[in-house]
Amino acid sequence: MVDIREAIFYEHRIDTAKPVPYHTQVYQALEQIITTALQPGQQLPGEPKLCDLFGVSRTVIRHALDQLLRDGLIVRVMGKGTFVAEPKINEGLIGRLTGFYEDMVAQGYTPVSKVLQQELVQANAKVARNLNLPVGTDVIAIRRLRFVNGVPLQLVTTYMPYELCAALLRADFTQQSLYAYLRQTCDLQIVSGTRRIEAVLATDEEARLLAISPGSPLILIDSVSYLEDGTALEYYHAVHRSDRARFEVSLMRVRE
Repeated sequence: MVDIREAIFYEHRIDTAKPVPYHTQVYQALEQIITTALQPGQQLPGEPKLCDLFGVSRTVIRHALDQLLRDGLIVRVMGKGTFVAEPKINEGLIGRLTGFYEDMVAQGYTPVSKVLQQELVQANAKVARNLNLPVGTDVIAIRRLRFVNGVPLQLVTTYMPYELCAALLRADFTQQSLYAYLRQTCDLQIVSGTRRIEAVLATDEEARLLAISPGSPLILIDSVSYLEDGTALEYYHAVHRSDRARFEVSLMRVRE
């Protein structure tokens, strides 16, 4: 049973005298209701009920709901209905070399990591290529499942040359920034990097760890970070839940 007072919707009924499309008015009304009167996870009335509450056709309601879905304000669950989406968490992508931990702390969150792997391995062809090392070179592999407010948001595997930062094998990264540890303990300062982003679908293992359905959309980031002298210090491969994460990019216009 949907626990939402119908009066909330009646207060936002569309004005047929306005020169504004009905679907735009419904979208604006639902956006205001979602952001001011509802909580994440609350269910919206079904389409037939929304038609009755707003006094419009199903086509109008569907147009408005599709826009809300594209804006990330609602989610649809097959066989269950439409729900208010959890707010997305911002992460830096380009323009500033901060890590996940630092991004979350800056926004007032307390990130926690579950370390799934922390060991010495030999670089395969992909890792060696990204770190500019011979295949088979000793590297430290750290695989972490990152949580914010108890929700798993990111699964990341990081590789770094053992020769440069052997102490990483003994460090506890449950509640610690890797970048801060590199600065403070290893005297290594990352100054530049490249990040490649693409959309992928969750594998069975990724879905299990991130508490989502197999085949759900994920945001994949491959990143290589460098020291001031150009030495590649870190290569990581990370997948983020696209329903809970969004990335901000800082841009600067080049003067002509």
